[in-house]
Amino acid sequence: MNLSSTVSRDPRHIAITKNVFTVVVSVSIILFNSALVHTFRNHQVFFTNPRYILYIHLVVNDIIMLALFLVLQVISYVVFTLNVSFCIVLLIIAVSSNLNNPLTLAAMALECYLAVCFPLRYSQVCTVRRTYFVMGAVWFLSMLTILPDVFVLVATNPAEFFSSSIFCLWANVFTDPALAKKKEVSNIAYLVIVWLSIFYAYFRILFAAQAASANARKARNTVLLHGFQLLLCMLSYVHSISIQGLSSLFPNDALAIRYVISVLIQILPRLISPVLYGLRDKMFREYLQKTLLPSRKTKP
Repeated sequence: MNLSSTVSRDPRHIAITKNVFTVVVSVSIILFNSALVHTFRNHQVFFTNPRYILYIHLVVNDIIMLALFLVLQVISYVVFTLNVSFCIVLLIIAVSSNLNNPLTLAAMALECYLAVCFPLRYSQVCTVRRTYFVMGAVWFLSMLTILPDVFVLVATNPAEFFSSSIFCLWANVFTDPALAKKKEVSNIAYLVIVWLSIFYAYFRILFAAQAASANARKARNTVLLHGFQLLLCMLSYVHSISIQGLSSLFPNDALAIRYVISVLIQILPRLISPVLYGLRDKMFREYLQKTLLPSRKTKP
């Protein structure tokens, strides 16, 4: 969603092809993720486990990001411009949910660390109440990143600006260079904190006394997967740079470059959470099969 401010339009048949592909892929992922959420809601066993609560928070966040991307993608081809005020609301949710993913991954990595390195104290430290508090803190921190920018925007622009129409991109709305610099600094700060959390959790698990156990090995692999997901999250921070760089090299293919990079960065990474956790985790997989295939019996 961080594209260059210069936007042209595709021919009608290309626009239809792009939107059909985007809608089909996005809706398919949203439906599968919705099945994961439905599975979680219908089985009480998940409500008492902080690991699954954090996981489903990640899935819900992916649904929000995909839905917003889909809405903005289709709107950009159908009506081209949006009311500035409505665009700002969409961008607030989009930026906040984009920051939620790495912060949630850090929380999940630390949860693995506590489960392996402090098994006797785990139930006291990782309670359901504290897990929901962590989720609230994740949303608070992500909103804290974008809301000051909105206040600056309101203070420095006339009222007519918010009733006008614009192509809904971050660079088109928040044009102040200082805000762009602040955004870069905050993104770097968040990523450093998340990477330190993941590295700390991984190496503490690696060198723990019980590291030879099967649970410890599984936890190490899980934390490594968190690192892989974080790398995918980081792609969103080079979204604009990638598009601008490739478009300058291939100016005649700027629209195709913008579309392909948007799909690779905004849609495909949303496949990772359901595949790595919903299908990889044995217990969740069994209950998911029970939800999707009611005729099959699963273990209680």
